[in-house]
Amino acid sequence: MPILSGAQITMEVLVKEGVEHIFGYPGGAIMPIYDAMLDYNIHHVLTRHEQGAAHAADGYARASGEVGV
Repeated sequence: MPILSGAQITMEVLVKEGVEHIFGYPGGAIMPIYDAMLDYNIHHVLTRHEQGAAHAADGYARASGEVGV
């Protein structure tokens, strides 16, 4: 069994839970997640601010009935 980083484990869990979209603003401590995201079939929606990402994820969840991340 390969050793996975925390970012890879996070992405594995999101994929297993059926997450297809992630809303966010890259930078700083979250960059390992963004690096790991390249290896997974999850669509990233770039926002211009963290609050915008939270509101977009909430709107996505309400409109689609899926988890907003």
